[in-house]
Amino acid sequence: MAFRNPVWQRQWEAFKANRRGFWSLWIFLVLFGISLGAELIANDKPLLVVHEGELHWPVFQSYPETEFGGMFQTEANYRDPHVRDLITEDGFMVWPPIRYSYDSINYDLDQPAPAPPSAENWLGTDDQGRDVLARVIYGFRISVLFGLLLTFFSSIIGITVGALQGYLGGWTDLLGQRFMEIWSSMPILFLIIILSSFVEPNFWWLLLIMLLFSWMALVDLVRAEFLRCRNLDYVRAAKALGVSTPVVMFRHMLPNAMVATLTFIPFILNGSIVTLTSLDFLGFGMPPGSPSLGELLGQGKANLHAPWLGISAFVSLALLLTLLIFIGEAVRDAFDPRKFLAGPE
Repeated sequence: MAFRNPVWQRQWEAFKANRRGFWSLWIFLVLFGISLGAELIANDKPLLVVHEGELHWPVFQSYPETEFGGMFQTEANYRDPHVRDLITEDGFMVWPPIRYSYDSINYDLDQPAPAPPSAENWLGTDDQGRDVLARVIYGFRISVLFGLLLTFFSSIIGITVGALQGYLGGWTDLLGQRFMEIWSSMPILFLIIILSSFVEPNFWWLLLIMLLFSWMALVDLVRAEFLRCRNLDYVRAAKALGVSTPVVMFRHMLPNAMVATLTFIPFILNGSIVTLTSLDFLGFGMPPGSPSLGELLGQGKANLHAPWLGISAFVSLALLLTLLIFIGEAVRDAFDPRKFLAGPE
């Protein structure tokens, strides 16, 4: 990969020099890409249906059973033997590798759910007969998207508040610190339990509630860096030349604070994912039935005789968190002046 900016090029070389983080990035991108296309990999609808010479795309569009010669106006159930026979009489279906979505129930199990891994359900089923691998893929996507969004917005708010406190100082810093002391003492879990009693929790509600508290993680770090830098010579020179305050703060001072800040961002990302998993495990997270690694862990706890449930969730969560930590270490090296300004050894 080529960069016109020599600083970016050296930062990319420093990132690649951390081989563990570099390969972790590619593994994570592959897994995340697979989860983004979960509907094309794990679905109870075929990817393509060819019937009487016409193409149908059930993954992207709903078709009534009458479209294939059936009797009902409702959406076709492609796993129904009758519908399958109607289609295969004059056509065929192309199925995804996993013929179950996260909420599909396997009614053809030869033993009570949860069923162990088999050729039909590669990681077995949960206690409701749903495919575990499909739920892991969809749950992986939700966990990563939740963590990325929460980390992004938390970082923007936290860095901005910390920069203002550290740069302005005085009463702004004093009042900001007192507000954070009060705000951080509020019990997050109790608030979520109270809110869930009259508002059904969902992805966006949980994101908003967690955002109200997670932004404080970076404030103290950025504040300390700005307090240290605001009296340095280059800041005084910029002020004397009439450079505006936002430019001084975010163009000249913020880069010096980013090395320490980026060290903590991977932990914020991991903490966001773990928080969502914990809430789902306790039953205060995503709505019932949603694909969730925490809900799968809870099923593993409740069904100790089905170890594939807990093992699948644990391995998925451990792999995700480990990859993100390794990537964070490589990003830290890429932004560390001692790394990328030294050049290749």
